[in-house]
Amino acid sequence: MPVRRLNHAVLYVRDVARSVEFYTDVFGFKVDVDIPGRAAFLSAEGTLNDHDLGLFSVGPEAPSPEQGSVGLYHLAWEVGTLGELADIAVKIDKRGALVGSTNHLVSKSLYAKDPDGNEFEIMWRVPREDWPSATEEASAGALDLEESLKRWGPDLKTGAAAGSAT
Repeated sequence: MPVRRLNHAVLYVRDVARSVEFYTDVFGFKVDVDIPGRAAFLSAEGTLNDHDLGLFSVGPEAPSPEQGSVGLYHLAWEVGTLGELADIAVKIDKRGALVGSTNHLVSKSLYAKDPDGNEFEIMWRVPREDWPSATEEASAGALDLEESLKRWGPDLKTGAAAGSAT
């Protein structure tokens, strides 16, 4: 049977309560199950999953993920509108979590790290009709969120948010 999509992610964290606060504030996740000090399971609004993110505590002395070592690089979470991406950009910047942004031409992406150093991407998918053609010379570059908002507006829904299959 072929894989259809990623159902959920599970992360090891130092402090479950700290990570729950981060992911509920930044992503708007709700807590489905909380096992204080040990684990938590969170869900995105409107999800069909029993949870989208699991968090398991490994204690305050656990080492941070090492950049360039074998393992997960980042998780990418998709938002439904460019306005939602702009709102999250403000939140993660205020928290000092923003580590980069990129215009991938087919998506607009922010990169950030959670309190334990786990990197994640938050992205908005550009409408398919605006993707560069296979014959165009195009490459990823700096993200200009204001320019993108002028072009597509804050409320245009694309991808799964518009009802397409994922």
